[in-house]
Amino acid sequence: MNGIRALVYGMVLLLISGWMLHIGRGVLVPVAFGVVVVYVILGLAHGLRRVPVIGRSLPVQLRYILSMTIIISTVAGIAYMVVSNRDSVIALGPQYQKSLLALIQKGAVWLRIESEPTWATLRADLLSQINLQRLLGSMVVSVSSIAASVVVVLLYAVFLLIEQRTFATKISRISSDPRTALRIQEVTADINERVGSYMALKTFISVLLGAICWGIMAFFGLEFAAFWAAMITLLNFVPYIGSVLGVLLPLLMSIVQFENQQTILWLLLALTVVQFTIGNFLDPFLMGSSLNLSPFAILVSLAIWSELWGISGAFLAVPITAVMAIVFSRFSGTRPIAVMLSRNGEL
Repeated sequence: MNGIRALVYGMVLLLISGWMLHIGRGVLVPVAFGVVVVYVILGLAHGLRRVPVIGRSLPVQLRYILSMTIIISTVAGIAYMVVSNRDSVIALGPQYQKSLLALIQKGAVWLRIESEPTWATLRADLLSQINLQRLLGSMVVSVSSIAASVVVVLLYAVFLLIEQRTFATKISRISSDPRTALRIQEVTADINERVGSYMALKTFISVLLGAICWGIMAFFGLEFAAFWAAMITLLNFVPYIGSVLGVLLPLLMSIVQFENQQTILWLLLALTVVQFTIGNFLDPFLMGSSLNLSPFAILVSLAIWSELWGISGAFLAVPITAVMAIVFSRFSGTRPIAVMLSRNGEL
């Protein structure tokens, strides 16, 4: 009876927590991203300490400032790139629309459809609500608004860095019981070590992936290669789906830009090889089992957090699940959940 009661209480608590996370996403998502940015800043600051000759002589505050400068400069560069390319994207919309129509007509001929499609017939049959030029413009505007909201996340990150100076003292005094305080300190240290290492290495791998893909796309002459490279860098933080989208989005762009099918196929092959190599060899080699999460647990967490927080949840799914697994592993009642979330059952 007690087991059934505990199960019911747990399910009710889970539903209430999910509901609160969903309705509070407007506040919680920027805070969560602020925490992630702090981990990236700390990782960059630690990396700057390893710079030969001057690294160890740099004060901690200066390393934090340099790390924040790198992040802000990157965000500003992406925002400027999006805004500056907006007019070009809108202007080229009719050209892309014409190329897409020609591709559809070729497909109709290949499929032996008697009446050759035109935009008029396509709109009447299937695409009555789609205007490619307007769609491209609205997509760029949406990305611009996302870049603008990053300012709020950076503000949270700044204040969290300020709070970091007294965070250890607060943790040590959070409980009057020394054993409880020590356990909380151990959990916090474990979270900082694992999630911090993951975010630092994942950022390095994502930037490397974006740089390589930019070189490939620029070599083939793909328009807006820098923009797509930035998207590939960001999408690499989304497990599994991010790699697919990192190939699919440039591929769609190449389809409406290039008429030569061999160029499209070679670009597809090159991007796929890079994603496969980094995702299956370099990424596991550098990351190891830093988070100790099973692939199935990552996939389920991706679905759950995407449902709760949308696209933002997809980016935050892995670090949040890692934190939950670490916390669950410290308590006997929730330890079985941590075991199920782990890669090999070892905690």
